[in-house]
Amino acid sequence: MTSTLLPEKVKRAAEVICRQGMVQFPVTETAVAIIQRVVGDAEGELDLVYAFREKPSQTLDQLIESSGLPEEKITRLTESLAQKGLVFNQPSSSGLMIYRLLPLMMVGLMEYRFMGPLTGSDEEKELAVLFETLLSELRDQTQHHYDALVPLFKAAPSVDRTVPGGSTADGKKICIVPVEKSLGSAEETILPSQTVEAIIDKFDDIAVGHCFCRQRRSLLGEPCETDAPVWNCFSFGKSARHTSAQGFAKKVTREEALQIMKEAENAGLIHKAFHPGSREDSPETSICNCCKDCCDTLRLWRDGTLPMINSTCYLSLIDTEACTGCGTCVSWCPTDAIALDDDGVARREENSCLGCGVCARFCPEEAISLKEGLRRVFIMPPRLRNG
Repeated sequence: MTSTLLPEKVKRAAEVICRQGMVQFPVTETAVAIIQRVVGDAEGELDLVYAFREKPSQTLDQLIESSGLPEEKITRLTESLAQKGLVFNQPSSSGLMIYRLLPLMMVGLMEYRFMGPLTGSDEEKELAVLFETLLSELRDQTQHHYDALVPLFKAAPSVDRTVPGGSTADGKKICIVPVEKSLGSAEETILPSQTVEAIIDKFDDIAVGHCFCRQRRSLLGEPCETDAPVWNCFSFGKSARHTSAQGFAKKVTREEALQIMKEAENAGLIHKAFHPGSREDSPETSICNCCKDCCDTLRLWRDGTLPMINSTCYLSLIDTEACTGCGTCVSWCPTDAIALDDDGVARREENSCLGCGVCARFCPEEAISLKEGLRRVFIMPPRLRNG
């Protein structure tokens, strides 16, 4: 009797997980297969996942009531599910333990499963393929319902926040143009809240894991085109305590964190900060260091799956007199916001600029600066076909 019930338990657990997070997924065979692959035949874990169906975050007392399980078993099952990337089990600021069921992605199962050290096993590759199939199904959904989704996408909060690097490739400070001041009176300062140094300085607990985007693409046989470093996926505070406890990341000192950030900057990676519930007035939970070709956020936008929704405090400014048309900024820009015009001069499309500063970092003529000013970057994914 137990074996006949197992497939239904896997499916109903998948249904609950698919409803979590910013990106909700249809319960396809692929989604069910992912949960089957991750949880296997652990029926107790599947039952506990189902207990989150009404409320994704619960205290121990609430989970005892919703699951009907004793405290000891809940503790054991949540610890196992946390190690698998499906439950976040950390105490609140008041010390009360909260158990939160994680989504399939952003940030959840997919990110955590590929954030730790990998072996390149067949099991890891098969899971990577399943997630790639899941994302292709999501793209089909987006394309089929494109017009209906536009207003929903526009109303969505920013997924992440771009934090620019502070220096050029040869170590000079990137020129920052303060709000409502001309380029001639530019000051070489960066807003403290917009530096990785200021973010790192906030936290006692800092953990670093592997870039889940680059690791997953490598498993799919698509290694990073820029051979970017991999060990630079940061989590802070409560998130750092969780990722390090589960073996997804390793605790580091502030000094070590700054060195890793500098290495990421030298590789042309983009600092993208995340906040709980996209609330930018709350402390950061993590920073990704993204490359142009592997980053899921960038790929899902380019592939027609999800829009680019980003918050930034900067906009690149190109000195057309100093520009020599070398095209360095064109090749580095992660959103293809820069192109050479008919005269061979670089021009920037404002609505597509993330203000990441990578163009300014590598411009050999120092012809690019960053202008201050809070902005929201919203770019719909390309329409690949009519609905």
